[in-house]
Amino acid sequence: MKLSTAARVWALGLSAVAVSLPASAEVTRSTDDSFVSRNEVVVEATPKDVWLALINPAIWWQSAHTWSGDAKNLTLVPQAGGCFCETIPEVDEPGRFTLQGSVEHMRVVQAYPEAALRMVGSLGPLQSEPVTGVLTIVISKVAKGTRIVFEYNVGGPMRYEIPVISKAVDGVMSAQIATLAKPLGVVAEPRTPVPPPAPEAPAAEPPMDKPAAAGKGAVKLAPAAAPDKAAAPATTPAKSAVPAPEIATPASATPAKPEPKPKPEAPSVEDAFSDLGDKPEG
Repeated sequence: MKLSTAARVWALGLSAVAVSLPASAEVTRSTDDSFVSRNEVVVEATPKDVWLALINPAIWWQSAHTWSGDAKNLTLVPQAGGCFCETIPEVDEPGRFTLQGSVEHMRVVQAYPEAALRMVGSLGPLQSEPVTGVLTIVISKVAKGTRIVFEYNVGGPMRYEIPVISKAVDGVMSAQIATLAKPLGVVAEPRTPVPPPAPEAPAAEPPMDKPAAAGKGAVKLAPAAAPDKAAAPATTPAKSAVPAPEIATPASATPAKPEPKPKPEAPSVEDAFSDLGDKPEG
């Protein structure tokens, strides 16, 4: 099944806003009826600031990926059973009148303030298919700031071709995390440099005790110098040599006390979300 008009608009709308792409974006897993999209970025903001922005999608979710055409109509209740919903405003104009409507994009199943948010729902064109989508958003403190990870795990029968819809969904998720991260200060992570190729081993040299083969370009080795009979044997030690003094260890020295063992840390959010397909390094 090819993408419908609505699906194409949903997939191509990411070009409406020019943003920096996240540090990592890819489809990490794909089967005949499922796929996993993973996107991550590091920002300068604190986990608290990231959380406060995350639960307010009206300020970062792209309007091109809404049913009403305006992200201001989005709300998110960050508690179990809470709705990531959209209001469809009523229309009252000459020749046309409609009542207010609404859309449920996803439903919150777990909210871990300043650490993680997990929601279940089918986004965009997937809403018309009998599939299950689980979006796990993990926030973790790192050396350069705060890492944000979006992992959207979709599975179930669908009328879309997986290679096509997975790439479209990954592109939209990439755009969404980028607009979330932009005002929080994206940290550019340096790429791992490619090591230079190993130098080739030098060509084998002829033995030093034999002259090179005769012929053009042959190199004659100078004979070893005759030993000087007047020189003293190398094994005879100099009379002025003085042995190094020995450093005695004081008898009163006591062994250092062992360092106290660190107290066990409380369970981290990584333990709570250990089922995340590819956990970010903390």
